[in-house]
Amino acid sequence: MQLFVLPFPVIDPIAIEVGPLSVRWYGLAYMAGILLGWLYGRYLVSRPALWGGKPPMTKSQVDDFLLWITLGIVVGGRLGFVLFYEPSFFWQNPAEIPAVWNGGMSFHGGLVGVVLAVYVFSRLKGINPLSLGDIASAATPFGLFFGRIANFINSEVVGRASDVPWAMVFPGADDQPRHPSQLYEAALEGVVLFIILRIATHYFKALTRPGTVFGLFLVFYGLFRSLLEFVREPHPDHPMDIGILTPGIAYSVPMIVIGIWLIWRARQKAPLAA
Repeated sequence: MQLFVLPFPVIDPIAIEVGPLSVRWYGLAYMAGILLGWLYGRYLVSRPALWGGKPPMTKSQVDDFLLWITLGIVVGGRLGFVLFYEPSFFWQNPAEIPAVWNGGMSFHGGLVGVVLAVYVFSRLKGINPLSLGDIASAATPFGLFFGRIANFINSEVVGRASDVPWAMVFPGADDQPRHPSQLYEAALEGVVLFIILRIATHYFKALTRPGTVFGLFLVFYGLFRSLLEFVREPHPDHPMDIGILTPGIAYSVPMIVIGIWLIWRARQKAPLAA
């Protein structure tokens, strides 16, 4: 029996409003994640010791890549949500597709967008795409953390009904206490994943084997996301919501497999030499 329910800390989705102009926490969260990730990427390429010698790109190239990765995240994330989760709705309401400020972004779509951005940019600039992928992966937990906090503020992608003492009743959902799964995801996908990748880059010199950090990111994100799907409310009426299977699990399993392959492949090659 549910004895205690934590009150949901209702926060106005609009952070700043001046006349007809408004800035939402959702947009600020994405901005914070992207900017902190950019600064962390600049930090990584300024540390030759982490690479076993000269880093594969310059801080100026990291600056240039900022626009590319931003477009990859926003365009890929939005199109991924449209195609992977709500194709019928957006087919009938195409004008809603650009309305990212209302929420509705797909991590897996954003991942595809970022991978494409990494590949094209690296080819244009003569950079090893796996090394650029390692940098992007090491910086991604910043965006995941703030993105999940934005989900919590927007009261979206809520958890399953639960009687745990910290369950919350989310506005706009129903009257059932639910897991604050967005906070679980912020902790695992943001904080814990960052720590894992930080240990890999700084203590195990993973950046000297291109593709290792990218592979670790795919494996651990896929595992964390799959586990958290058991406390996260499945997307309603999705064809992949069958038994214990959910869309999040279905889209994460290939990530784990590809991540393991990337790590194995990187271990077969000699590390970058100082």
